[in-house]
Amino acid sequence: MSRQTVRVTPADKARSPYLEVPFEVPAGTTRIDVAVDYPKSESCIVDLGCADPRFGAFPAREGFRGWSGGARSRFSLGRDGATPGYVAGEIPAGTWSLLLGLYRIPPEGAEIRIDVSLDSGERALSCPAERPAPRRAGAGWYRGDFHCHTFHSDAAGSPETLHAAARQAGLDFLAVTDHNTVTARQYFDGASSPALVFLRGMEVTTEHGHANVFGLDDWIDFRITAPGDAHVVAAEVHAKGGLLSINHDKPDFPWRHDWPETDLMEVWQHPWLAWNWVSLERWQARLAAGMRLPAIGGSDWHQPAELRPEGPFTLARPTTVLHLPELSEAAVLTAMKAGHGYITEAPDGPHLELTLGDTPMGGTGHGEAALTVRGAAGDIVTFHDATGEIARAEIAGEEAVLRPDLAPRGFLRAELVARASRERLLEEFRAAFPGGLPWGLTEEEIARQPLRRALTNPIWTEDLR
Repeated sequence: MSRQTVRVTPADKARSPYLEVPFEVPAGTTRIDVAVDYPKSESCIVDLGCADPRFGAFPAREGFRGWSGGARSRFSLGRDGATPGYVAGEIPAGTWSLLLGLYRIPPEGAEIRIDVSLDSGERALSCPAERPAPRRAGAGWYRGDFHCHTFHSDAAGSPETLHAAARQAGLDFLAVTDHNTVTARQYFDGASSPALVFLRGMEVTTEHGHANVFGLDDWIDFRITAPGDAHVVAAEVHAKGGLLSINHDKPDFPWRHDWPETDLMEVWQHPWLAWNWVSLERWQARLAAGMRLPAIGGSDWHQPAELRPEGPFTLARPTTVLHLPELSEAAVLTAMKAGHGYITEAPDGPHLELTLGDTPMGGTGHGEAALTVRGAAGDIVTFHDATGEIARAEIAGEEAVLRPDLAPRGFLRAELVARASRERLLEEFRAAFPGGLPWGLTEEEIARQPLRRALTNPIWTEDLR
């Protein structure tokens, strides 16, 4: 075993939030074990990762061997297996790097003790399973969640438990987006089936913003340190054929990097009262400025170690509902990029389908506006274009088709706002937090906010750019 101690200070973090600590690995090594010890506290949090000799400057395209953020203080990786979040496989000789993310460093600095153990015992080489491409025939509305985590990053639950939660929720598709790593695919690639399609995903996680990547085999370098680096990440994603979505642009983790060329925006994350009106306002402003930016929703569910009963604060709260020609990863990626759907509060949440003439959500066209609503009697729908709210109406029954006379500018979209259901939903919310309101909320703030139950994607009527 080798041991070294590294002292880090706020000045180190100011130079770069990522510190590479080298260590040598001789030929014949088949397993590496690393343990890190430091005075962890609210003011001192150091993230942890690893790279082999192929790893280079940002944006690196090979050599990344794993990331666990602040969730772990030790890991192992070898030819035959690895700690969740880390990549098993051949152990090339040379200079490896321990990747330290200097997330929070106290004013007095901190000492980090690093122990590295190497083993050369005989080990079989782990080979990844072939990824299937399941599909379910039939056009229709399909339900899914675009944001969740396993113990391959900072959740307690296994991929198997998350899979059970997705089946329990009745989902058709699920994107698993662990922080800065794609190793959960070892399970989900083989588990994807026509009954439940798993999408390839990763959450690019930085101190100044998070973004989800969808539809890629490859890991994407997350080491954004300069304002223009967000554009580099977007270019990497698009060059590989993936989609990029900016996540939860609201308190407590807003997007503070440059705004890159992005395909989507996560407008609704967690239950509605988790400050989602802030991201909704920012999305509306971007639409009004001419961005064609479809919305998706994601629960950001961090799977617990055990399967929880269904409830208002579990997986797929909210749910994104897409109209697909079939259920497959390719069809989901195409529909989400086009905006062919809506976001609703839960898998069994209200249905909200907007058309302009024959044009569906995400399309460009003109004609009579029609909004089909199910499961929201007594609530309110509001209609919005580039100027803001332009109309509202009450929903008279459990199923209604509204045909407002509108001349929208730029685009038309709709929101479902709780009125008859508001007190019931607020009671459920408060009951889930008997110790007091979460996320810095106050009763005064809740009283001021319309409680949205569903949001449509826009239909475009003209180019505002």
